Amino acid sequence: MNYWLLKSEPSTFSIDDLAKAARKTTMWDGVRNFKARNMLRDTMKKGDQAFFYHSSGEPPGIAGIVSIIRAGYPDPTAFDPAHPHYDPPSNNGKGTREDPQWYAVDVRLVRKFKRIIALDELRAHQSTALSGLTILRRGNRLSVTPVEKKDWVFIEKLE
Repeated sequence: MNYWLLKSEPSTFSIDDLAKAARKTTMWDGVRNFKARNMLRDTMKKGDQAFFYHSSGEPPGIAGIVSIIRAGYPDPTAFDPAHPHYDPPSNNGKGTREDPQWYAVDVRLVRKFKRIIALDELRAHQSTALSGLTILRRGNRLSVTPVEKKDWVFIEKLE
């Protein structure tokens, strides 16, 4: 099993929105960064676990845990002109449904944390326990990042 951190703007889609979704399940779509796309497409597998991170919340931080219930597949929103994640280049030769440019996964809520584990709290452990946590690296903007098992276990204990 692999561990991940998935970032979302809570004003766009929050952990509470996921909790209200049918079967507490949704497609994790709209990723438009090639490095993050490669993780969705090539590395993320059914059964993996991910922290659900509110990126611009007050405070920004980890809100809960989701499970990957469907591995990477072509992101249908890239081909839908009516969808906010529509990507015109996906429709003019840079990506096709047979050879897609963008991928999505399906996630299901495992549990919402009793409290947000704030970014500042995570940073307080950066020089010791969480030295490898990608989200704490300067300049990291990826919406999908791997999490080492030791970091996963430590963060769960913070809750």
